Amino acid sequence: MNKRIIPVAGVLVAALAVAGCSAGDSVDLGDSSSPSGQTLIAAIGGEPDQLDPQKTSSYFSFEVLENVFDTLVEPDENLEMQPALAESWEVSDDQLTWTFALRDGVTFHDGSEFTSEDVVYSYRRIIDDELSNAWKFSAITDIAAPDDSTVVITVAQPTPNLLSNLGGFKGMAIVEKANVESGDITTAPVGTGPFSLAEYSSGDHITLKANPDYWGGAPALGGVEYRFISEPATALAALKAGDIDWTDVVPTQQVESLQADEALTLGVTPSSDYWYLALNQAREPWNDVRVRQAIAYAIDRDAILKAVSYGTAAENQLAIPEQSFWFTKYDTYSTDLDKAKSLLADAGVTGGTIDFLATSDYPETVTAAQIIAANLEPLGITVNIRQPDFSTWLDEQNSGNFDLLMMGWLGNIDPDDFYYSQHHTDGASNAQKFSNAEVDRLLDAARIETDQDARKELYADAATLIADEASYIYLYNPSVIQAWNPSVTGYETRADRAIRFRDTSLSD
Repeated sequence: MNKRIIPVAGVLVAALAVAGCSAGDSVDLGDSSSPSGQTLIAAIGGEPDQLDPQKTSSYFSFEVLENVFDTLVEPDENLEMQPALAESWEVSDDQLTWTFALRDGVTFHDGSEFTSEDVVYSYRRIIDDELSNAWKFSAITDIAAPDDSTVVITVAQPTPNLLSNLGGFKGMAIVEKANVESGDITTAPVGTGPFSLAEYSSGDHITLKANPDYWGGAPALGGVEYRFISEPATALAALKAGDIDWTDVVPTQQVESLQADEALTLGVTPSSDYWYLALNQAREPWNDVRVRQAIAYAIDRDAILKAVSYGTAAENQLAIPEQSFWFTKYDTYSTDLDKAKSLLADAGVTGGTIDFLATSDYPETVTAAQIIAANLEPLGITVNIRQPDFSTWLDEQNSGNFDLLMMGWLGNIDPDDFYYSQHHTDGASNAQKFSNAEVDRLLDAARIETDQDARKELYADAATLIADEASYIYLYNPSVIQAWNPSVTGYETRADRAIRFRDTSLSD
């Protein structure tokens, strides 16, 4: 998922094979021996589709790239933006000019110096190539580098979420021009982060080694090896056997028993993520709001929640979880087959078939699809479930080849991060093709509102309309669930699901 992402995702991503790395090939990027410390073995649920942070939308990619790249600013454990490659910033009185002072002495992994020109290049690439995050720059009129250590960003209107746009996740990473232009970035990325890529064996593992020159101090770990294990039982067995040190591929049905297991450490943290259903409004009859609402009334959220989370997630009919300042209460939809049948009858729909796009890389989508198939059967609707790998899933979503899909949006910080992208008529991730003039007006107004309470009200109104119109049928907010060997110290789960190993150690 897109780290923001997402899995989630809004753009067509390049297949790994395009970079010339077929399954089983090993890309050796130099000495993979650790400069100091031990190598932590981490199991993640799938293989990255590629390692270009500005092009990928895969969460598996961001689990790796979080430790390879830096952003100008970054969220702390409370999801408040803090200095990163920029050590400070100032905003003009009219809120239209942001001046960032960059850190001195920062270098890329290949030894080249990091300067303001790298920031300008990175941001211009996203804008000029119309990459998936270009919408985050919609208010920006100019990005300048008056000297090597200063970046000036000019916006056309007050942009209260500019910092979260620039640093909310590694899709906004600062990249190296030479690394991009050589084409190596997809399999051999060069960043400024705490770890550099040492080896990539497609289909098997990715190994990082510590960056001794990291501006935040050399990591205590010598490196991190990511192994791709999609089956939760397999990952947990490997952890208990000592074959791996850390994993986020944890069976939710075992969380309660794992909490009492002294042989491992379990981290469970409420997340800012959400999982949802989306009906393709470019196709009939899903362009009829009554039909979309009928599906929302027909599904059994409780059954889905129990099957996929075993009580570790919170049901929610909107995106934002209860612990957030931006939370809005909404409980319009309940499981009501009579209401669903009535809405379908009003729309003149007597049944049919739904092409449900799930993915084998996220088993919860397959489980939910099976429950939804049973839910819709009494309505005369047959659900055909497809479950390709996530890269293919992205292709299918972005080409509009689906009736109904399920996915999650991860690492959310500011409401604009997701509401605009997914539900504005011009949103980059509006794969369901939703368009509502009042929602557009509210989202446009919220983007420039600097009073936080007034901004919250605008988003509450927009969120209610989005749910009423069933642009998304929201399901639940999951918890972040990760497990690690007690010898792993200095690691904490985060609400934004960012996997940071720079402060982590392994004891003997």
